[in-house]
Amino acid sequence: MNNQSQSLSKKKKWKVRYSVLAVLWLAWLFSFLDRMVITIALPFIGEDLALDATAQGLLLSIFFAGYALFQIPGGMLSDKFGFRRVVSIAIIWWSIFTSVTGMIFSYPLMLLLRFVFGIGEAALPGGSYKAIATYFPTKQRGTATGIQSTVNTLGPAIAAVVAAAIIGLYGWRVVFIVMGIPGIAIGLYIWFKFKDNPKDHPKITKEELAELEEDEKESASDKKQSGGGFKELLKKPILWQMALIWFFFDITFWGFTSWLPSYLIKEKGLSLMNTGIFSALPYLVGTIAIVFGGFVSDKIKGNRKWAFIPGSIAGGVALFFMFQTSSLTMVIIWQCLAAFFMFFAQGAFWGLVVATLPAKIMASGSATVNCFGSIAGFISPFLMGYMIQTSGSFDTSFVMMIVALVIAAIIALTINEKPKKGHSVKTNVAEGSGEVAVQ
Repeated sequence: MNNQSQSLSKKKKWKVRYSVLAVLWLAWLFSFLDRMVITIALPFIGEDLALDATAQGLLLSIFFAGYALFQIPGGMLSDKFGFRRVVSIAIIWWSIFTSVTGMIFSYPLMLLLRFVFGIGEAALPGGSYKAIATYFPTKQRGTATGIQSTVNTLGPAIAAVVAAAIIGLYGWRVVFIVMGIPGIAIGLYIWFKFKDNPKDHPKITKEELAELEEDEKESASDKKQSGGGFKELLKKPILWQMALIWFFFDITFWGFTSWLPSYLIKEKGLSLMNTGIFSALPYLVGTIAIVFGGFVSDKIKGNRKWAFIPGSIAGGVALFFMFQTSSLTMVIIWQCLAAFFMFFAQGAFWGLVVATLPAKIMASGSATVNCFGSIAGFISPFLMGYMIQTSGSFDTSFVMMIVALVIAAIIALTINEKPKKGHSVKTNVAEGSGEVAVQ
């Protein structure tokens, strides 16, 4: 009994990887807060600077031009120099430019600032996924990524409420100045406390290191088979399949996220505070869904795409009913359902990514996938703004988002997570090896 109790206590003991994940979660949270407050501030910025819908859409999209441009270089820097230095510098960089945004009075200068801001945030995704791949065994990476990805939901939710409250009291400029401050503290903490190699971390236990070493041994033969380098990864069809899935999925995600507050204000006539509250609801629902999606992805490893595909299709159906209904109550219900299914699919998708790419080049590989999402993030808000201005309604933009989700689901159908018969590698993605061993 005593041995059993000691064994249970060891299993329940807080591990260093949980602390790493917690700080990464905070970093991601402020990355989303800093980039998303502009969606609430947009009508007021537009009024101050006399911007039409197309110009406002470009202001949302220009961030993603810088974000997409530096995704892959940022990931490669994390693979070469370690995630600690790259992530900490990136956080401090974008936090400074967040605060400066509130001091800008010129539209061209604000466009430039948002572009440079995007360059800073671009280094976070690859670096953070590398950190997860470094500190977490493959069997837990889907769940860890799902937990980290809750900021995709909580970020816009918190941003909507906080930004609406601050703007209502002090104006839109103050919200940017305030939001940039916490990120500087987080960046400094990562610089001084994180370690690129778990073995160098002063608080890591032998038991935790043993888990990671065992995980490495199980996938050692696959690393030889897969080539292990980023150039080899670029030859793998599954990388480009995942990149295209994420592109089309993010056409919808960034269109939905960027224009939802304006939709509620202009189409449904909600007040600023009500818009903040109702804009937050779908993301609070999505917080549960994205963790659940990552968890389900871990449970059905080898068939992770079958968690993503139904979620994407169901999300598209909910979006269709959202813009078809005239009842405000039903709009809120359908937007929450759309968010639940989309974020469930997102959690499942990134579970597939971190379980598939080799840990050695996780930053470069995941950054390549995320780069395509950033390109979608540039295209979608601007295109939706143009559609809204030319058509006079949000209907055509909703149709575009639905079609994009369906295309993402169709591409996901083409992914083969299991090796062909007679494949020389005995362990594969389905077994959670963490290597690309599929064609």
